Amino acid sequence: MKYLDKGELLARLRNGKLVEQWLSADKVKDYVVLKWLWIQKQRTGEYTLGYVECFDDGNEGFTDVYAFSTLDPDEPYIENTFDDADDAIEFAISNYRASETKFVASGMIQDEYKDYLKTRL
Repeated sequence: MKYLDKGELLARLRNGKLVEQWLSADKVKDYVVLKWLWIQKQRTGEYTLGYVECFDDGNEGFTDVYAFSTLDPDEPYIENTFDDADDAIEFAISNYRASETKFVASGMIQDEYKDYLKTRL
Protein backbone atom coordinates (compact mmCIF):
# COMPACT_ATOMS: atom_id res chain seq x y z
CA MET A 1 0.00 0.00 0.00
CA LYS A 2 1.51 3.32 -1.01
CA TYR A 3 -0.73 5.58 1.08
CA LEU A 4 -0.03 5.98 4.78
CA ASP A 5 -2.77 5.11 7.25
CA LYS A 6 -3.35 7.58 10.09
CA GLY A 7 -1.07 5.73 12.50
CA GLU A 8 1.80 5.55 9.99
CA LEU A 9 1.29 9.18 9.05
CA LEU A 10 1.50 10.41 12.63
CA ALA A 11 4.41 8.09 13.49
CA ARG A 12 6.43 9.32 10.51
CA LEU A 13 5.73 12.94 11.33
CA ARG A 14 6.55 12.57 15.02
CA ASN A 15 9.83 10.84 14.07
CA GLY A 16 10.82 13.78 11.88
CA LYS A 17 10.08 12.11 8.54
CA LEU A 18 8.68 14.20 5.73
CA VAL A 19 5.31 13.23 4.21
CA GLU A 20 3.80 14.52 0.99
CA GLN A 21 0.51 14.64 -0.86
CA TRP A 22 -0.39 15.20 -4.50
CA LEU A 23 -3.34 17.58 -4.69
CA SER A 24 -4.19 18.36 -8.31
CA ALA A 25 -3.18 19.39 -11.80
CA ASP A 26 -5.11 22.39 -13.11
CA LYS A 27 -5.11 23.79 -16.64
CA VAL A 28 -4.61 27.55 -16.57
CA LYS A 29 -4.62 29.33 -19.93
CA ASP A 30 -2.00 27.46 -21.96
CA TYR A 31 -0.13 25.72 -19.13
CA VAL A 32 -0.74 23.23 -16.32
CA VAL A 33 -0.20 23.98 -12.63
CA LEU A 34 0.63 21.07 -10.34
CA LYS A 35 -0.30 21.39 -6.68
CA TRP A 36 1.17 19.32 -3.86
CA LEU A 37 2.19 19.71 -0.25
CA TRP A 38 4.56 18.36 2.38
CA ILE A 39 4.64 18.27 6.17
CA GLN A 40 7.70 17.76 8.36
CA LYS A 41 8.61 18.07 12.01
CA GLN A 42 11.32 20.64 12.68
CA ARG A 43 14.10 20.46 15.26
CA THR A 44 12.13 22.96 17.34
CA GLY A 45 9.34 20.39 17.65
CA GLU A 46 6.99 22.39 15.44
CA TYR A 47 5.49 21.00 12.24
CA THR A 48 5.92 22.84 8.96
CA LEU A 49 3.46 22.48 6.10
CA GLY A 50 4.68 23.56 2.68
CA TYR A 51 2.23 24.10 -0.18
CA VAL A 52 3.72 24.05 -3.68
CA GLU A 53 2.38 25.23 -7.03
CA CYS A 54 4.64 24.47 -9.97
CA PHE A 55 4.52 24.20 -13.73
CA ASP A 56 4.13 20.76 -15.27
CA ASP A 57 7.67 20.63 -16.64
CA GLY A 58 7.83 16.86 -16.65
CA ASN A 59 7.31 13.88 -18.89
CA GLU A 60 7.73 10.11 -18.66
CA GLY A 61 11.52 10.53 -18.62
CA PHE A 62 11.60 13.44 -16.16
CA THR A 63 9.42 13.03 -13.06
CA ASP A 64 11.42 14.99 -10.47
CA VAL A 65 8.67 17.36 -9.31
CA TYR A 66 11.14 18.93 -6.87
CA ALA A 67 13.01 20.33 -9.89
CA PHE A 68 9.95 21.73 -11.67
CA SER A 69 9.69 25.52 -12.01
CA THR A 70 7.50 27.08 -9.34
CA LEU A 71 4.95 29.74 -10.22
CA ASP A 72 6.79 32.22 -8.01
CA PRO A 73 10.55 31.57 -8.03
CA ASP A 74 11.01 34.06 -5.16
CA GLU A 75 8.59 32.11 -2.98
CA PRO A 76 8.68 28.46 -4.14
CA TYR A 77 6.16 27.37 -1.51
CA ILE A 78 3.79 28.75 1.09
CA GLU A 79 4.80 27.73 4.58
CA ASN A 80 2.72 27.40 7.74
CA THR A 81 3.92 26.19 11.14
CA PHE A 82 1.97 24.26 13.77
CA ASP A 83 2.60 23.02 17.30
CA ASP A 84 0.97 19.65 16.62
CA ALA A 85 0.98 17.18 13.71
CA ASP A 86 -2.81 16.85 13.84
CA ASP A 87 -3.15 20.63 13.45
CA ALA A 88 -0.93 20.58 10.36
CA ILE A 89 -2.95 17.74 8.84
CA GLU A 90 -6.26 19.45 9.61
CA PHE A 91 -5.00 22.69 8.06
CA ALA A 92 -3.99 20.79 4.90
CA ILE A 93 -7.45 19.24 4.70
CA SER A 94 -9.42 22.41 5.34
CA ASN A 95 -7.27 24.86 3.35
CA TYR A 96 -5.84 22.79 0.50
CA ARG A 97 -8.47 20.06 0.17
CA ALA A 98 -5.95 17.40 1.10
CA SER A 99 -7.15 13.96 2.14
CA GLU A 100 -6.12 12.29 5.38
CA THR A 101 -5.89 9.02 3.44
CA LYS A 102 -3.68 10.19 0.54
CA PHE A 103 -0.38 11.05 2.24
CA VAL A 104 2.74 9.28 0.99
CA ALA A 105 6.26 8.89 2.36
CA SER A 106 8.99 11.29 1.31
CA GLY A 107 10.07 10.82 -2.29
CA MET A 108 6.87 9.04 -3.30
CA ILE A 109 5.40 12.22 -4.81
CA GLN A 110 7.27 11.22 -7.99
CA ASP A 111 5.10 8.10 -8.17
CA GLU A 112 2.01 10.25 -7.75
CA TYR A 113 3.21 12.37 -10.67
CA LYS A 114 3.81 9.24 -12.76
CA ASP A 115 0.21 8.17 -12.05
CA TYR A 116 -0.97 11.60 -13.16
CA LEU A 117 1.05 11.27 -16.39
CA LYS A 118 -0.90 8.13 -17.27
CA THR A 119 -4.11 10.16 -17.31
CA ARG A 120 -2.52 13.21 -18.93
CA LEU A 121 -0.97 11.36 -21.86
